[in-house]
Amino acid sequence: MTSAATPAHPHILLVEDDEVIREATRMALERYGFPVTTAADGLEGLEAFHAVRPDLLLLDVMLPLLDGVGLCRRIREESQLPILMMSARTDPVDVVSGLEAGADDYVVKPFESAVLVARIRTVLRRIRVVPATDAPASDAPSPSPAASTPSPFPSPAVRSFDGLRVDTDSMEVRVDDRLVPLTPTELRLLLEFTAAPGIVLERSTLLERVWDYEWGADTRVVDVHVQRLRAKIGSGRIETVRGFGYKLRRPA
Repeated sequence: MTSAATPAHPHILLVEDDEVIREATRMALERYGFPVTTAADGLEGLEAFHAVRPDLLLLDVMLPLLDGVGLCRRIREESQLPILMMSARTDPVDVVSGLEAGADDYVVKPFESAVLVARIRTVLRRIRVVPATDAPASDAPSPSPAASTPSPFPSPAVRSFDGLRVDTDSMEVRVDDRLVPLTPTELRLLLEFTAAPGIVLERSTLLERVWDYEWGADTRVVDVHVQRLRAKIGSGRIETVRGFGYKLRRPA
């Protein structure tokens, strides 16, 4: 099922095999103004992705024919669109597998529709695509304190660190003049590191600034994204400071 998208209303592809959950989630998202296309299995989801080119993928982990982790990997081979995983399981291996496959974040079922929409809007804010339709007043999530105080990115517009070049105007990242594709979440994370080279950024700080989470959220999402970022820009550029967090190495 597909509903039409407009520039102000990002289009969501929802892939969920449980018909009751799929339809309830679709109706909830449409109440908030999101056009939604649905698919019931991983292969159907891959076909729908190619057909409609959505703005965000909402993806269940456990799917028939092609599971959510496999579908996430397939889509990451050709697109950097935001991906939000859904799972009824909280097994660390399950969560990490989804994040390592390229997901930006995850939610655990069952969830309130207001919580899901807040997560979706947070991910979309990273690419400056925010739905214009307000949530119904009776179901509207409270704004996140972190969302109202984003981390500023100071001048200069181009930041260079021993072959790593980050252009904050064009939002392009290059390593030794090679263009490096990053997801919106990976780019936000790198912007935080390059804005404060040599300074330790705690996981709680990164959760607040990049994911709009307050302290107490799952720090595995930070660790896996740092791991993914290292794989793209060079493993030695981001240093782990045990017991605290991470920092971008200053040039020697």
